[in-house]
Amino acid sequence: MATIYDVAELAGVSPATVSRVFNGTNVSPEKIAAVRAAAEKLDFTPNRAARTLRRQSSEVIALVIPDIENPYFTEMARGVEDVASEAGYSVVLCNSDAQVDKESTYLRIAIAENMSGVIIATASETSDLDPILATGRPLVAVDRGTSYDVDGVVMSNRAAGTAAAQELFRAGYRRIAYIGGPSHIDTAAERAAGWQEALTAAGRAIDPELQRFSTFGVEGGREVMAELLALPEPPDAVVAGNNLIGVGAIQVLTEHGLTPPAVGVAVIGSLPFTTLSPNAVTVVRLPARHMGVTAARMLLERIRGDDQPARTVVLRGALQSASIPR
Repeated sequence: MATIYDVAELAGVSPATVSRVFNGTNVSPEKIAAVRAAAEKLDFTPNRAARTLRRQSSEVIALVIPDIENPYFTEMARGVEDVASEAGYSVVLCNSDAQVDKESTYLRIAIAENMSGVIIATASETSDLDPILATGRPLVAVDRGTSYDVDGVVMSNRAAGTAAAQELFRAGYRRIAYIGGPSHIDTAAERAAGWQEALTAAGRAIDPELQRFSTFGVEGGREVMAELLALPEPPDAVVAGNNLIGVGAIQVLTEHGLTPPAVGVAVIGSLPFTTLSPNAVTVVRLPARHMGVTAARMLLERIRGDDQPARTVVLRGALQSASIPR
């Protein structure tokens, strides 16, 4: 028996588009013709009862994020909620803890509860979005890209990594390390690539010992910063790949009497809590709330029937240089 995936492959469209055609939502005439021709050839008949249930969506959207305790995602969630609330939608906040199984559970709940759509920062590159997309519900990926043909809002991560390292070079530092989150998460890898780009432009060799990946949390920053300080030739500066890594790195530096500017620190994101002067650390601020606002607007457009091709919006960070001299 043919499935929605068979029809999608033959028609050259996504499973979500097939679902939209049979749900009666707004799809281009060309795609409707291709889907119906493929369905006829494969003798595919959609489940009318399931289709009826899917059309009875509630005015609720799911926001699935990997770490509810990270102020970056809290700020992003505020942007989503502001836009959704103004449009008459409620937001269900789901914390995946960066666990694929937990993420999948929340996506199944979104289907079972007939939620109108999903905004998600995926837990992993192996995240399975097929079930939610097969229902025809719109989905917007935030912060991290996916292998799926869906809308997305991401940061210019490579540029942020480059800007952070370049600013440390301008301040006179020369042996600059990078601490990122898990290497399989594209935000960590892309910011590391930006750090490498800055080193190459400055004529500095890329020392593998100075490129470290850990978790995106405070403990990840602490652990790796301690390892870097224990090197025979420790770095004189560090780029922290996100806000909480920056906090952890600064904690360890402070414990060793090496607060900036003794050792330079550039943080990608923000510094949610620190006893240091805000002028002591270089920060590449990422517009997290604007990301949430943009994602929510894109999702609402899809819910209302927008059928333009999937698009990705890239947001840029803003550099705030440290003003305390070395």
